[in-house]
Amino acid sequence: MDRRRKVALFEQIRREYRFGVGTIRGVAKQFGVHRRIVRQAMASAVPPERKVPMRSQPKLEPVKEFIDEILRADQQAPRKQRHTAHRIWQRIGAERPEVTVAESTVRHYVCRRKQDLGMAERETFVPQSYDWGGEGQVDWYEAFAEVMGELRKVYCFAMRSMAGGGAFHRAYYHATQQAFLEAHEFAFQFFGGVFRRLRYDNLKSAVKKILRGYQREETERLIAFRSHWGFQTEFCNPARGNEKGGVEGEVGYFRRNHLVPVPRVESLEELNKLLLAGCRADEQRRIAGKPHPVGEAMGIEREHLLPLPAEGFELAEISFPVVDSKGCVKARTNCYSTPLKPGTQTRVKLLPAYVEVWQERECVARHERSFSRYEQVLDLEHYLDVLERKPGALAGSSPLKQWRERGRWPESFDRLWQSLRERHGPQAGTRAMIELLGLGKRYGWDRLREAIKESLALGCTDAAAVRHLVTADELVRSHTEPCELSGLERYDRPLPQMQEYDLLLSLTTTGAEVAR
Repeated sequence: MDRRRKVALFEQIRREYRFGVGTIRGVAKQFGVHRRIVRQAMASAVPPERKVPMRSQPKLEPVKEFIDEILRADQQAPRKQRHTAHRIWQRIGAERPEVTVAESTVRHYVCRRKQDLGMAERETFVPQSYDWGGEGQVDWYEAFAEVMGELRKVYCFAMRSMAGGGAFHRAYYHATQQAFLEAHEFAFQFFGGVFRRLRYDNLKSAVKKILRGYQREETERLIAFRSHWGFQTEFCNPARGNEKGGVEGEVGYFRRNHLVPVPRVESLEELNKLLLAGCRADEQRRIAGKPHPVGEAMGIEREHLLPLPAEGFELAEISFPVVDSKGCVKARTNCYSTPLKPGTQTRVKLLPAYVEVWQERECVARHERSFSRYEQVLDLEHYLDVLERKPGALAGSSPLKQWRERGRWPESFDRLWQSLRERHGPQAGTRAMIELLGLGKRYGWDRLREAIKESLALGCTDAAAVRHLVTADELVRSHTEPCELSGLERYDRPLPQMQEYDLLLSLTTTGAEVAR
């Protein structure tokens, strides 16, 4: 019974009691209700609120503490990288497979607990319609990733197709204009074409000054880049992110589903591979209100995009430094190591995330770009030829120190090096270790690490043993080719007859007896 009908019933009961039957039993019998209802009506004209019984949750009970622990951890996590109820339900299925619980049950519990913890938020989005290939929306957002054990902030570029719903994400340590433009090119390659119009907020990489209305003074670099790729630009009003709500919603969805929990990677390149895998996985997603899955819609939209130019836009900053006496070249204020001899003229490309050193159309060195000032970025591999002549310089060298800090020099290398020095002496042992490092340069560092690890596990710390394990796959072993026995029949010959020789032997024996 709804509340309006119950209020009307209470009125009839009260009237009948006062002007009719006059007894609780008689009123209850006349209206066919319990005497408790009659007493409630006589006590108040407003029916009491119905008490909702607290039901037990036997399926949810085993994971309540697990959910509470996630929500407590979220209070310390970045605000935009916290768990949703759906994500928590997915983690229960993956990490607590013995518990089977409905998503709606988890959702209700998480909603109640977030309200208790003051974490509940609601946001409304307005759906819109777009033409194929007509508009893409672009934004930067911040995230955190654990890179080589250190929690670092990264700036992620996002471009979303408004008609198809597909999106591209790429991370950088710094949101520079160079990174901004490079990410556009990666996004165009991902979508297979160029959108006719891109919508931005008023980020500094694109806008120098906000003028009246929608007019903007754009940066010269963006104007040249836009001219090269052939798209048009539109900008939102200041502090009105809802004007590009598509990419705003995409950022939230992607962050919750692919950056929670905080990813753990070894490098920025590995993080970008993880983001690209997330973009590919989202192609199976079906967005509410759209008739096609994201991947299928991207295939349709690809036919309506502007074609890609034959060549990309030149983004790198080019310089021509000379290798100094420490084997380094200078790019801006930082120095980067090379394997080239001092005095060599080089061509350095300063990219958004990397620095490349070229010499005679060959990339001889590639480093992760440093955004500090007056810093040396050194690679031990570039100094191996020098260290073969100066082995004593290895122990205190800056390249070795940086390799240790980056995790490229494992503890097994130190154990082998110490054993070689104890066996052959400091000078010869270090020289043998440097020779083994040369194998890593030639055959790959992963292969050398595994060989040293295997050698130490076998209790053998000889350089020759490690060299054998590294080069074992290249050893040439002779194999006897099988032959067909039937092909040997042509070499068959009749066995010799020995009777004539036996006769000669008998004659020789008889003559000897006569002479005697």
